[in-house]
Formats: sequence, C-alpha cells, structure tokens
Amino acid sequence: MGIYSVYIVSKSGGLIFQHDHFVPKIETEKTCSFPLDIKLGYENKRIVVNFGQRDGIMVGHQLLAINGILITGRQLEDGKDALEFLENPENYPVNLKFGRPKMTTNDKLFLASMFYPLFAIAIQLSPEPKSSGIEVLEADTFKLHCFQTLTGVKFMVICDPAQQGMDVLLKKIYEIYADFALKNPFYSLEMPIRCELFDTNLQALLETVEKSGVSNV
Repeated sequence: MGIYSVYIVSKSGGLIFQHDHFVPKIETEKTCSFPLDIKLGYENKRIVVNFGQRDGIMVGHQLLAINGILITGRQLEDGKDALEFLENPENYPVNLKFGRPKMTTNDKLFLASMFYPLFAIAIQLSPEPKSSGIEVLEADTFKLHCFQTLTGVKFMVICDPAQQGMDVLLKKIYEIYADFALKNPFYSLEMPIRCELFDTNLQALLETVEKSGVSNV
C-alpha cells in the first residue's frame, strides 16, 4: 500500500499545489535483435514507445538507456544519437532499458486542468440534483480520491488501490490547509501554496497515515 501524490486545484481549475510522496520506480530491461519490434518516437524531449508494447514495456514508456549507457533527450552519454544508433543493424543485439517517464511541471498543470472539466461533467451527468461530483476514480493500478470544499477548492490524493481511509485523510489535509494557508493574510484562493509549515505538516501527516493508519492522526 502507499500514497503516491497530493494535488490541490483552485475553484477555477488551476493547480495551486502538488506533492509527490512516493512514485513507484518502474523499469524493464530487454535484449533486442534487429529490427526492433517496438516503434519508438521522439516526443517532449524524450524517446518513448509509440507502438508494440510487450514484456512489461508499455506505450508511453521512456527509453532510459542502451547497453547501460544513459540517454538524455535523444543523446547517449558517449555523444551518439540514440535513434541513429538503433537504426544500424551492426549495433545489435542491444540491451534496452525502459521506464515510466518522469512527469514534468507542465504535465502536472495539464492533468490538473483536465480534471476540472471532468468533475463538472460528472455533476451534470448525475440524475440527482446537487451531486458532489467525482469522489473516487478507480483504475487497475491506483485510486484517485477527491474532496471539494464549499469554496470550490479540490483536494486530491492518488494512492494504491488497497490504501484505506483516504476520505478522512483528505479532510485532515484540508485542516492543515486552513491552518497554515488560509490564515495567511497575504494568501488568496487562486495563489499557489508556498508555505513551509504547510509542506512540513503535510509530509508528517502522510507518513503517519502510512505507518500507523488514519485513526492515529
């Protein structure tokens, strides 16, 4: 079990806070012969799998290394172009290491902005009036739990599907937010949260929940 990350989205849909608590490291190595049965492409300054997922290598995974040599952008540490290297049959067989790409700040801002209209659509689709919107979004590898305050600020926790007590945790995070962000006379609801006390108390809360459970916070 584990808590992966925390997002706070403003009433207008902007990301005002994000914290990565635990990001699972997913890496897969495979020895390949020519020609590659995996289609690679260069996107967002990284080489990624576009087609042909297999053996734990998924579409969207990033090529991290060739024969143990790390890749930055599309260039190997020895100065060679990684894609040109893989086009040469004489370089095979090769050992390729793939992994989940690290999310950039822009990626996180984009995802937060996408959640805002999804939340609004969920409210409109509800057959009952005054729907609370998305409270839990479940996938095979994670759950997203959401709590919206009366002011429209959304608190989201992404965690392992087996992690319990996230509804209580979200309200505890809101209490920390109210104590250390809202009581700051220079803070407004649309501003990014930059408060050391908030960061420190949030980190302590997440660690306590993982070690001892929600009942002990």
